[in-house]
Amino acid sequence: MNTPQSRLIAVTTPYEGTASLEQIAGSTGVLFVRNGCGFAGQGEIARVTANAAVATLGSVEHIDHTGYAVGPIAIGTVPFLPGSPGEMIIPAVVVGADAKGRSWITRINDHDLLLRDSTPPLVGGFQITQENPVDHYLRAVTTARDAVRDQGLTKAVIARAIRVHSDHPMDIAAILQRLRTSFGSSYRFSVDGLVGASPELLVEIEGETVRSHPLAGTTTRTGDPATDERLAAELIASVKNQVEHRIVIDVVHDTLLPYVSYLDWEPEPSIVPVANVQHLGSAVEGRLSQPQPSVITLVRALSPTPALGGHPRAAALDLIGEVEGCERGRYGGAVGWVNATGHGTWAVTIRCAEFSDDRRSARLMAGGGIVAESDPLAELAETQAKFQAMLSALIRA
Repeated sequence: MNTPQSRLIAVTTPYEGTASLEQIAGSTGVLFVRNGCGFAGQGEIARVTANAAVATLGSVEHIDHTGYAVGPIAIGTVPFLPGSPGEMIIPAVVVGADAKGRSWITRINDHDLLLRDSTPPLVGGFQITQENPVDHYLRAVTTARDAVRDQGLTKAVIARAIRVHSDHPMDIAAILQRLRTSFGSSYRFSVDGLVGASPELLVEIEGETVRSHPLAGTTTRTGDPATDERLAAELIASVKNQVEHRIVIDVVHDTLLPYVSYLDWEPEPSIVPVANVQHLGSAVEGRLSQPQPSVITLVRALSPTPALGGHPRAAALDLIGEVEGCERGRYGGAVGWVNATGHGTWAVTIRCAEFSDDRRSARLMAGGGIVAESDPLAELAETQAKFQAMLSALIRA
């Protein structure tokens, strides 16, 4: 890991530019944004493990001329497997924007912002290949379902991987703009070739407040309001999806409870629509006890949630390792930001693509929660619907 220079001074001033966060991040920067609120960074002061991020940021002297900015931040990921170190980037320059319409720029050691002119992406052909055969995925789902029926597990999440191959390097800046258009209400991110639009908030700390918004249970969206309303009603009425969702909510609740003085959550799940699918979701919010944990501590405690791993966690992860047939890497973990006070926002790393160094290929993964009532072909159809979020952004003439 690269460590920071001996003396770092960050200066924050109001940002008076007009470029969007996606334009600032471009193809080589870092991005974490939802509904226009978030951060875009350029350059790299240091790379640190997730666990070291708060302490490293605390060593940076911060001169704030705004009175509202969060100061220097680190943006990065924690992989799927528990105990993985994770890697975070402290950008040399960060532009931030909040829900009150305020924006600011934080420069470390006088680094400045560089906006590159956009160039039209090259038009080429695309090919999609399966990383593991569909038959393998269907067998893995059946094995997981049988394990649940045998009461060895309550739930296990089985995923599959595909690859998109392009005749020309894919333009990450253009992909981010497409995701902004179609998935503006999702957490959109770009970190070291990992690009996506996650609808799921893993955990957020803002002041003394902690929030999570777990999603589990999925159906498609067709674009026809009457059909989508019927599908949503069927999703809410589905015993299979309600069971899958309840497992996730119970684990998130039990995990956060030791850290809070109170915790509240929606008694019944609601429909969370995104561009191509709709989910069951339940908002969770509480007040943190003192001394407050950092958001990294809560990310470590929560990830991977049962929505991406299963329950009980250890048994589910063992089964995934035995039957899934592909390495998840950063997929299914967490992506987000943290500042020197330990505040930050982290999303579940789903609906994403991991690009090769030459940008000519991208690896996508999608999965679903397997319970006793799961049907392998229906689970396959669910993964196909989930893949469309990134495929629609990647494959454009």
